[in-house]
Amino acid sequence: MISLPKKAAAATAILATAVISAYAQEQIGQATLIRTSVIGQTGELAVRSPVFRDERINTSQNGLGEFRFADGTKFAIGGGSSVVVDRFIYDSSKTFDKLTLNAARGSFRWISGKSKSEAYEIQTPAGVIGIRGTRLDIYVGPNGLTSVVLLSGRARFCGSNGCRELRRSCDVVVATPAGGVSDAARVDRSIFQTVGSDRAFPFLSGRQRLSRGFQGFFGGSCGLSSSSNTRNERGGATDGRSNGRSAPSPSPGEGYGGGGDGGEGSEGGEGGGSVGD
Repeated sequence: MISLPKKAAAATAILATAVISAYAQEQIGQATLIRTSVIGQTGELAVRSPVFRDERINTSQNGLGEFRFADGTKFAIGGGSSVVVDRFIYDSSKTFDKLTLNAARGSFRWISGKSKSEAYEIQTPAGVIGIRGTRLDIYVGPNGLTSVVLLSGRARFCGSNGCRELRRSCDVVVATPAGGVSDAARVDRSIFQTVGSDRAFPFLSGRQRLSRGFQGFFGGSCGLSSSSNTRNERGGATDGRSNGRSAPSPSPGEGYGGGGDGGEGSEGGEGGGSVGD
């Protein structure tokens, strides 16, 4: 016969396991588009598959997943990618007090929802991206090399050498875990050489096409599409020709670059201007 203390301990353990399981199964959003193969914690994902807290999502080399979170945030995952929904905290209105994603490798597009800007954070091997009411594309390559292209709004990338601000559409920074973050510069097609892959930023280059809801008023390619190599991006360089400001490699020991936030767009909105193709 099992003694009462042992029965109580067993019951407590079962209850704790159930609580942890329920906590881990908290739904944060769902898939809105799946192409080829996208794998979650329960196997292959399909349209309307739920996304849970602590879930790792992986895509095949040609896979593509689009997701919408509870506060309206949109997140796309390109081919050969891996990301974890690290943690989130709801406030009373079903927006987030905190939403953190861990982008381990691959290509991603982020579009802020209606939560306050400071609620959003994207962790990468080379540093942390702070969101300021923003659309941006992220590429995480081998050895933790990370690059971010701002599409609209504002963002901040903080690495081992401090923080850098992205304030203008089509600005880019490049970071490594040991070397820190470069200054922001106008992106052009030399970024593929800088990061060592022509598969980086597939949504801008045209390698992978997102649904209309992931384009919004931003319809350009920031000069990264091979089909636009003779056309200008507003405020940027002509594609295929250097403007002398291609993204530099990050230099160890650089001081803090850029000032404060300087302001942002409307909460959960895009903030900055768009760029034509």
